[in-house]
Amino acid sequence: MLSTNIKEATKVAHQQLEVKVVKKLKAVRSDADYADLLLHFYAYFSHLEQEIKPYINTQVLPDYAERRNAAYLKSDIEELGFTIDHLPSTTVPQLSNTMEALAALYVMEGSIMGGSIIVQMLAKGGITKGVSFFSGYGAETGQMWGKFIAVLNAEAKTPADEDLAIKTANATFTHFSDVFTEVKVVQHLS
Repeated sequence: MLSTNIKEATKVAHQQLEVKVVKKLKAVRSDADYADLLLHFYAYFSHLEQEIKPYINTQVLPDYAERRNAAYLKSDIEELGFTIDHLPSTTVPQLSNTMEALAALYVMEGSIMGGSIIVQMLAKGGITKGVSFFSGYGAETGQMWGKFIAVLNAEAKTPADEDLAIKTANATFTHFSDVFTEVKVVQHLS
């Protein structure tokens, strides 16, 4: 089953990204620091969403319109009093079909699964606003993940599909990790 295989096959790339994100999270001391973290997520997610868009719709993923996306990150950034005017540069894997798009979305949806831990880490540091994205789907988070995984598994009909999904997910993690080598980019709202 793809969901089991992709998790195992992307473990190293996932951990490499996680190390960078956790390091950045631990350095959050202010709204500006947190907004900078969100800007990195926003830059990457908004770019990746444009690559995904031609291949994912409600026929592929019926609740696609209800899923967390870069608009939530933008809202969180603005709630903190900052803008998205200056973003870190990003690169994303080039996608050419639904299987690749779902594999990229696997990384994005997975980041929401760990969001409650991020919200808790931020709260310990006194950051309690601008957390709508990381709050995920609330009590529905596990159910939303399950629905997504069912679609991902159903799309992978052959071993070649699984290989393609794994390759794309690894590339998605790696490109996302690269975003965190950028310097701070936050700008206050005028």
